[in-house]
Amino acid sequence: MNKKFYLLTMLALTGLMICSTLILAVNSPAGTNPELKSIQLLPPQTDGGKPLMQVLKDRKSSREFGAEKLPPQILSNLLWAANGINRQDSGKRTAPSAVNWQEIDVYVAMAEGLYLYDAKGHVLKPVLAQDVRAATGRQEFVKDVPVNLIYVADFTRMGDVSAEEKVFYSAADTGFIAENVYLYCASEGLATVVRNLIDKPALSKIMKLRAEQRVILAQSVGYPKKQQ
Repeated sequence: MNKKFYLLTMLALTGLMICSTLILAVNSPAGTNPELKSIQLLPPQTDGGKPLMQVLKDRKSSREFGAEKLPPQILSNLLWAANGINRQDSGKRTAPSAVNWQEIDVYVAMAEGLYLYDAKGHVLKPVLAQDVRAATGRQEFVKDVPVNLIYVADFTRMGDVSAEEKVFYSAADTGFIAENVYLYCASEGLATVVRNLIDKPALSKIMKLRAEQRVILAQSVGYPKKQQ
């Protein structure tokens, strides 16, 4: 083979590889990591559980967690209870939101990585293939909790309202979701606590959030720590 022809061929192949890489990068969703795969959650179990008045009696915050992972069915039920779709015809959620903006996204930080809960598909979408639990709060226990939920408001979904109203309504809507989690945890004997002691700028940077997105609160969920 002619040496000049060989060099030209290799250059052409290199150029094609670079172009292919760029195309893949451009077409990949922002913030996703191809090393982390989506998790199709099991259908939520919407029957059973404790009576409402018993759940309200048992509802509490806990900052002591065991290391045991949540089983797939419990994780599915938890996320559906938090902010899943309970009316398929309208797409409305288990938690209310002002004007039905549905501006709060639920991110899920676990040992294997960071995911975004997609309520429409009831699926966890990959965001980062790294353990970011320690960044979700300043308390020592958060780095070892099996699941840390991060509630993020997307102000672009909230229409033409003032910045003050966006902050107010997104905080209220987050509160509804967090309370759903509290009630589910009380029903299932899980430990949970909602938290605001977070380095939010640092966490937002790690999560690669846009300027229009804001971390509102985080919430830890796991099994209670067994007493020695």
